[in-house]
Amino acid sequence: MDEFQNGLVELLPRLRRFARVVRSEDADAQDLVQQTVERALASRHTFRPGTRLDSWAFTIMRRIAIDHGRSARRWSRILSPSSETDDRAPDRSIADEDARADAMAMRDAIHRLPDDQRHAVALVLIEGLTYAEAAKVLGIPVGTLTSRLVRGRLALVETLSSQEISG
Repeated sequence: MDEFQNGLVELLPRLRRFARVVRSEDADAQDLVQQTVERALASRHTFRPGTRLDSWAFTIMRRIAIDHGRSARRWSRILSPSSETDDRAPDRSIADEDARADAMAMRDAIHRLPDDQRHAVALVLIEGLTYAEAAKVLGIPVGTLTSRLVRGRLALVETLSSQEISG
């Protein structure tokens, strides 16, 4: 494998994470990753050395999702059943259970965000792209990305705070 292919292989976990933001079903997310890698390999000649492979691949993924019209569907789950449950010993520690509950609460709060805010949050806060890179992936100005990110963060804080009070 060459450097480009190695880069795509190393990017797979991040592509899977972002695909789960864009697609509601795990199988659809897996299909999206596969389509993205196929298109990236087919469009390899358009990749400019010196640019970020992750931003380029996320842009491909987003365009595929838009092309299929599935990005607006409501999330039913982000994790595959096999990764949500496992055969660990039943005597998990309370700290493990609390951490899992917190992660599930965060996932559910992210599910409730509108698509535009959810994508901004996923690219910047989860995937670590800069504002400029995320704005480019989403095809919007940096100011618009910033606004969506602020609204998304506020909605997450509000949702999680209300759960702490009521939960």
